[in-house]
Amino acid sequence: MKTFATLAGCCLLSLFATTASATEPASCQKARIGIVSWTDVVATSAVAATLLEELGYSTQESTASQQILFAGLSKGQIDFFLGYWSPAMDDNIRPFKENGQVRVLPRPSLDDAIATLAVPEYAAKAGLKTFADIARFRDELDGKIYGIEAGTGANTAIRKMIDDNQFDLGGFTLVESSEAAMLAAVKRAVRREEPVVFVGWKPHPMNIHMSLTYLTGSQDVFGPNEGASTVSVVTSPDYAQRCPNVDRLLNNLTFDATQVGTMMEPIMARQNARSVARQWLKENPEARDRFLAGVTSFDGKPGAETVAAALH
Repeated sequence: MKTFATLAGCCLLSLFATTASATEPASCQKARIGIVSWTDVVATSAVAATLLEELGYSTQESTASQQILFAGLSKGQIDFFLGYWSPAMDDNIRPFKENGQVRVLPRPSLDDAIATLAVPEYAAKAGLKTFADIARFRDELDGKIYGIEAGTGANTAIRKMIDDNQFDLGGFTLVESSEAAMLAAVKRAVRREEPVVFVGWKPHPMNIHMSLTYLTGSQDVFGPNEGASTVSVVTSPDYAQRCPNVDRLLNNLTFDATQVGTMMEPIMARQNARSVARQWLKENPEARDRFLAGVTSFDGKPGAETVAAALH
């Protein structure tokens, strides 16, 4: 009788352990993250990756253009992407959304963003305040508007303005380059106190280190409300069903522009993004606990306690 009870107890414990650890299938343990080379996306992706690895997951990061990432999500080659800027990326993601090939989480991860054309404050004081003013400064601007990498929604919007001669911009040149190269060109202009028009956005340390003016009168070129934007997480269409624990974490990952900008600055100063994210998580326990509410480690332990222990 005692032997039977012991065996039953062992079986019960074994069953409990199996149930506790079986939060997700083994296929979920490797999280495949898509990243565009925008520093804000690099920062928030590093936070997600750091949390996941402390929870017992492994991560694989793929950096590519947004079109390639949306295609990768639709084909199940990537699990999630934390950098869907709306409305800047709306045209590129639309066919994937309409065909049910990607899933956008209902709550934005960042809801106080902005993305539109910007100028240094001294240029605005000289009269370059609106989209309609750009053409009047054609000579001083050398007929150039500085965009970011090719294929982005922002560049598409600028090119359409030029092609349609909207705001009398016909004949202007769109300079496409990386974020870093664009900012380098802007900084050169600022040092010379020359006017320059470029794609500006928040969150970004550019708002801390340069006195900027975001142009108005855009006629919704960059979306309504003069470029007011949100950033959302996009997953493969069935990810919530396949990997509910990671999906819960993704739903919890919400930031404000100040938080993201704080992380972006050291990353842009060439500090390792994972190290920056780890330090930020150590210094912001309230945000960390909010991210981990209802989340477990891969083996079923409380997520907040697991990560707190790992970070200290």
